[in-house]
Amino acid sequence: MTAGSGLLHIETPPEELVASGGLFHGLQLWVNLPSTDKMLAPKYQDIRGGSVRLLASEDGGSLVRLIAGDVGGHAGPGATHTPITMIHASVSPGAELALPWRPDFNALAYGLAGHGSAGAEGRPFAMGQTVVFGQGDSVTIRADKKQESRTENFEVVLLGGLPIREPMQHYGPFVMNTHAELAQAFDDYQAGRLGVIPAS
Repeated sequence: MTAGSGLLHIETPPEELVASGGLFHGLQLWVNLPSTDKMLAPKYQDIRGGSVRLLASEDGGSLVRLIAGDVGGHAGPGATHTPITMIHASVSPGAELALPWRPDFNALAYGLAGHGSAGAEGRPFAMGQTVVFGQGDSVTIRADKKQESRTENFEVVLLGGLPIREPMQHYGPFVMNTHAELAQAFDDYQAGRLGVIPAS
């Protein structure tokens, strides 16, 4: 979703998942827009599991779901206004996943389930923890040989992008470049001027 000039929205899990129950992950990621794109018309892109680019590591120990951006010459379906890469990786116990990464991108990994390590130093991290990578042209994730009984693999979101390097002001759900723009966003919200995208 691109909020752009303003958008009222709500995220809910699929009705069939609520009815059947079970564990699922909801991950909400906010990516700042450059100042030139802040007031774009709102839009929504529905990216489902069947539309992501599926890749595997050379040894078959990792499944890579490329959601946005590109890695190793493969492109994901996500359309973004700044260059980013977003991946959901499932790394089998004891396996290592090493991916090429643009050296001008920042990079982080977030543990969705299981535990392992990141980087050449093997920094440990697990479910609910984030690792920030230093500069380089690759990122590496390793799954511990033994995982918890509730997860078969080390599930990780890898994310990075080209830094915008612009001033930023934020408060609540509003992210702007200046305090005056932030105040205007609040006024627009209170006056009912934010748009909506009808639910499908």
